[in-house]
Amino acid sequence: MSDTKKPWGGRFERSPSRFLDEFGASLPIDQRMWAEDIAGSIAHARMLAQQGVIASDDADAIEAGLSQIYREIRNGEFTFDIADEDIHMAVERALTERIGPAGARLHTGRSRNDQVALDTRMYSKKAAASLTRAVVDLAETLVGLAEKHLGVVMPGYTHLQKAQPVLLSHHLLAYFWMLSRDATRLKHAHAAADVMPLGSAALAGTTFDIDRQSVADRLGFSAVSANSMDSVSDRDFLLDLTYACAVAQLHISRLCEELVLWSSEEFGFLVMDDAYSTGSSIMPQKKNPDFAELSRGKTGRVVGDLTALLVTLKGLPLAYNKDMQEDKEAAFDAVDTLGDVLVVVKGMLETATFNADRMRAGALGGFMAATDLADYLVGTGMPFRQAHEVVGKLVLKLEGEGRALQDLSAEEFAAADSAFGADSPTVVDIDAVIARRTSEGGTAPAAVTAQIVRARDVLAVDVAWLETVATE
Repeated sequence: MSDTKKPWGGRFERSPSRFLDEFGASLPIDQRMWAEDIAGSIAHARMLAQQGVIASDDADAIEAGLSQIYREIRNGEFTFDIADEDIHMAVERALTERIGPAGARLHTGRSRNDQVALDTRMYSKKAAASLTRAVVDLAETLVGLAEKHLGVVMPGYTHLQKAQPVLLSHHLLAYFWMLSRDATRLKHAHAAADVMPLGSAALAGTTFDIDRQSVADRLGFSAVSANSMDSVSDRDFLLDLTYACAVAQLHISRLCEELVLWSSEEFGFLVMDDAYSTGSSIMPQKKNPDFAELSRGKTGRVVGDLTALLVTLKGLPLAYNKDMQEDKEAAFDAVDTLGDVLVVVKGMLETATFNADRMRAGALGGFMAATDLADYLVGTGMPFRQAHEVVGKLVLKLEGEGRALQDLSAEEFAAADSAFGADSPTVVDIDAVIARRTSEGGTAPAAVTAQIVRARDVLAVDVAWLETVATE
């Protein structure tokens, strides 16, 4: 039998065992929301006093007591008891022990159902803003690297086969735009959480004359929930946050996959800093990109968090159900994991050394100027499909000879097809191949420079948004 009196114990003759207390408790998970819980309770108490539901002296005592508990938890001096079940009861119990009957009046006009919804929304807003900052920081790193390495040429790939030459800056900026979309998703998750549910009580609202808008104003919410049943059972905002984490983590995984490949001897495109590498327990020569691999490996975990949350919420009848206690562990894990990975990858990129010579050498192989040759023939009036065949046969011949397109003279081009003119060798020059891709979003230096300007504008918008939520 549990020795702790339950706040709902009046109707019961027996209490759950210690084992069941531990099985049913969410305190080990939700105690991280202690600051949100205390802030919500202070706002609620002030509103109750404002409305004359409780005395002003009681509200003063509640705020003083909660402020003391805040300091104790912050300083690591507060003792949590698993029998309290959750952070809400832990704080309320401690408050009542300190200030007596006034503390017992705090729960007037609210339920743990709307209280946990409030705390989780406040936490989600803070987490979404924090992750947006980390995503923006990594995005800024990528733009900085793109500016630094603007002239570096590398092979571009499809199917992991050499396709066409690109600028390293262009390749890095592709990940910038992924992160930009991640920031947008996180900002949407913040907006989804920015609805104040307190005052919905258990599911049907309350009989007390409360002012929900004043609580929303005190806590910095932009709106008040419209339906009390939806308020206590809605976790869409957590799904939004966890989904945003999963997609961002997926993008990081793609980037880390390339960093692992590029740091291999076969590619040799970059060297990881020693601080972001590890060795082998048996092979003295090894330098392994372990942190890129681990960051990639964390993706399964975050995708699993999203799946777990989706399945937990599937099929739940209105309104609140105990199943929903399982919502936070997955969401918290997704937030923590992505936050750590973003820091790791930023440091990894900032300290990596790119091998421009090796990248350029890679861009000279694989007949990567073949498309330009076909386009050249089209410019002479030849149908594209015919041009494609002519160049394809030329590639096949050179492949057998172990030669590259850049090895051919004007006479050899003309021997392959009379449509090739004296300027044909210039068509396959790698720098010229890149410089010709001037279309918006292309890899030509001018287009990439314009893209960097556009990326900086996007970053400025994100930074401005972060400034608006900095006080939350």
